[in-house]
Amino acid sequence: MALQWSGLSPDLLLSVDRESGEPLRSQVERQVRDAIRSGRLQVDERLPSSRSLARGLGVSRGLVQECYAQLQAEGYLLTHIGSATRVASGACAPPAAGTSPEPPATPPRLIADFRAGVPDLASFPLTDWLWAMRDAGASLPNSALDYGDPRGSAHLRTVLAAYLRRVRAAAAYPERTVICSGYAQGLGTALRALADTGVRTVAYEDPGAPTATSEAAAFAGLSAVPVPVDEHGIDVRALDATAARAVVVTPAHQWPTGVVLAPARRLALIEWAEHRDAYVIEDDYDAEFRYDREPVGALQGLAADRVVSIGTVSKSLAPALRIGWLLCPPSLAGRIVDNKRLSDRGSPTLDQLALARMIESGRYDRHLRRMRLTYSARRTALVDALAEHAPDVGVTGLAAGFHAVAHLGASADEQAVVAAARARSVGLYGMSQCRTEHSSAPARLVLGFGDLGERAIAAGIAAVGDLLR
Repeated sequence: MALQWSGLSPDLLLSVDRESGEPLRSQVERQVRDAIRSGRLQVDERLPSSRSLARGLGVSRGLVQECYAQLQAEGYLLTHIGSATRVASGACAPPAAGTSPEPPATPPRLIADFRAGVPDLASFPLTDWLWAMRDAGASLPNSALDYGDPRGSAHLRTVLAAYLRRVRAAAAYPERTVICSGYAQGLGTALRALADTGVRTVAYEDPGAPTATSEAAAFAGLSAVPVPVDEHGIDVRALDATAARAVVVTPAHQWPTGVVLAPARRLALIEWAEHRDAYVIEDDYDAEFRYDREPVGALQGLAADRVVSIGTVSKSLAPALRIGWLLCPPSLAGRIVDNKRLSDRGSPTLDQLALARMIESGRYDRHLRRMRLTYSARRTALVDALAEHAPDVGVTGLAAGFHAVAHLGASADEQAVVAAARARSVGLYGMSQCRTEHSSAPARLVLGFGDLGERAIAAGIAAVGDLLR
């Protein structure tokens, strides 16, 4: 289906060469005909009015009308009195064999898709966000529309620093806060800054996000090595045995196991960084959502000179906003800002100011309180459904966030369970994809419930309960 352009008359790029000797009418006819044949203009697509095209080309309106009439006679155009001129059906040449992209396959409709890392998209506070955009725009000075500081809006950085000091016990200061386009850009920017200081190897948690971290490290010119995670978090002794001078960790709610980095490990990790002249990149993952445990402050608050803390609104609001931030150590702040400036000159200002208004007004906190109740209810629905349909399956990682880990039996085949569940229209995901070697043993499932209603959770577990037992 052709796009339906709004406005009085859509533009169309044509040109005429008055020195070529070819009549102007022939030039216009040929270019419109070629645009239709090549697919540049699609069936039913609207052309400029004769008056508009004539003005743009510097020719008479009558010449354009004659061109349109000739192309209509040839079957390329459809014209009706009082209506726009459009490309006729069948006028476009079919694409050459093998050049037409295959249409994307429609994914099967699932009873429940336990994909992790996705918040409840339907609960995005759109009304509050639009209010914040309007409110921020109403007082927007003209100077705010310039390129500005590559660190981001000074106002958002001030608001964020105060917020993170209050709720994350972070050592946050506006001058060392950098706004970025989500976690991926924040990680890449931090790794490139570390590479500039001479760091050559970065470690990451295993299980964790091996592909994303390794790719980001490679792009920054670094090598990446896995370090095992146990029930207390990352194994600092194993980390010390590597050549790494940087490590990426998720201390508040480890991805994907859900464990919290133990106090002794926190201190050991900081001691490692100081002894090795190394840095910790803290992914403050799922810190907003906790249920039946005491709050855990940001690791950055304990060692602001050794920790780069990365946070985003991808889980608290929505991934599509692409807003994140880095709390930078003094020794890295300048390099991180330089890399951000070279990357994109800064993040969108209007969105930053809207987020600042959301936080200042209390609407952000109110949304988080509401979502904690929502996710807590879904967590309960998941636990209850597993207790009913697969009572022998152990569940961990439930103290925070909106995913859990299901421990299957010793004889279970993780990949076979995932495939069989998909055949029953239930999306399950194994922990093997989170392991560096993609090992399926021991068999684990990572069950996300952020974007699933309670009924869908119950129906999905009921449909695959016998596979999990």
